[in-house]
Parts: sequence; structure tokens; C-alpha cells
Amino acid sequence: MSTTVVQQYFNKIVKHLETLKNEEYENILKAAEMIKEQIKQDKIVYAYGPGGHSNLASQEIFFRAGGLMHISAILDEGTLLSNGALRSMAIERTPGYGKIVIEDYNLQKDDLLILINAYGINAALIDAALEAKRRGVKIIAVTSVEHAANTPPDHPARHPSKKNLYELADLVVDSKVQVGDAVVDIDGLDQKVAAMSTFANAFLLNSIAAETVNALVKEGIVPPIWMSGNQTGGDEANEKQYVRFIGRIKKL
Repeated sequence: MSTTVVQQYFNKIVKHLETLKNEEYENILKAAEMIKEQIKQDKIVYAYGPGGHSNLASQEIFFRAGGLMHISAILDEGTLLSNGALRSMAIERTPGYGKIVIEDYNLQKDDLLILINAYGINAALIDAALEAKRRGVKIIAVTSVEHAANTPPDHPARHPSKKNLYELADLVVDSKVQVGDAVVDIDGLDQKVAAMSTFANAFLLNSIAAETVNALVKEGIVPPIWMSGNQTGGDEANEKQYVRFIGRIKKL
């Protein structure tokens, strides 16, 4: 019996997540340790995914049921697909733009920034990383080393410096997304279909968040965690906590 397209996709997702679990576990724990130390100081942790679908990753761990309240997603209007897909791509390729975003959120020395981008090369992303480093911000990168390393230096999306995100971060959690992102083969079609990066990012980021909570609880600290507002008692539970973050988290 031949493998269906759905089965092929499912198999590749499971295999990819299994690889991430096995090969990135130590980096997941290191990332959790970095976030834990910020939360112990009651500091906000920033998550930014400059790029059309990379924005989904920063939203994945922000204001999320079961997620940490200390996460602030940097949701800049420039690269959001809701403002136009071609516009988003043009802005993520605009040198200097990422610097403006970091300035707007006023990140400071010893803050922690999670930068998420599967390809790890675009101009807005690299400028955000460079500006964060200039300010003394610590960076966790969730990105594909393979994708960046195999993208030519003259690719139009690249920052003028030709740098890769994985070269600039304090810690890299490698999403291992293959070049082109799509993973499913269709007979009679050259182009692969069905992307992997959203699954990889969601798994890694939620794993990091869960390990952060686990590490805090082991130290006797119960961090504020979002309950679903659609769950009975969710609104009441959240209201007891989120007043601590209004005014501190820009998009709350």
C-alpha cells in the first residue's frame, strides 16, 4: 500500500520533532535556565520573530494558555502578514528596520530576547540582533543553522553584513529546518509542499517554556501562568495576576 500525502507529512513531522527532542534537549534546558533567571528577578522576556510566518512563533508563547505571563511578544506591524504579505517580505529585507523595532521596545542591558526565524538571515532579523547586542541584551536564537549556512551570501534577503543569526546569539536552539522549509514530495511536481518550521518552532518554544516552569517549581517558585479564558475560572485566575504586567508588556 502506497503512503498517502498526509501520512508522508505526518511521518516527517514526527521524525523531525523526535530529532529535536533528542539533539536539542541540552539547549532547551540552557534556554530554560536563562529564562528562569529573568523570571526570578520578575523581568520581562521578549520574543520576536521578524518575518511573515516567524511572527507566528512569537505569538505561540504569548498570552497563551499554559504559557508564562512574563513573555512579551514583539508584534511589530511592519512584518505582520495581516498588513500584506509582499509588504511584510519587503520590510523584513529592509536594512535598519530591526534596529528601530528594538529601540521602540526599549530593550536594556541584561534583558533577554528570544529571536525566532527559521532561515536566520533576513535584514530586519540581523539588525534586531545587532542592536540588541549593542545594548547588552542576551539573545536566544531559535533558528535553522542548516538553512542559514546553505543560503548564498548574495541572497536578496540577507543583511548587508551577510551575517547569520546563529553567529550572533548567546545560545542557539537549532530548529533544523531544511532549505526551503517544505518537506512533502508530490509525484509529478518538482516543488515540495507542506512546511515544517511552524511545528519545529512551536515544539521548541513550548518545550523551553515548560522546562522553565519545571525549573522554577523545583526551586519553590510558582510563576504566573496563563489559563485559557475559555476555561471555567480562567478569567478570574488571570485577572489576579495580569495586573502585574499591564504597562510592562506592550501588547497586553
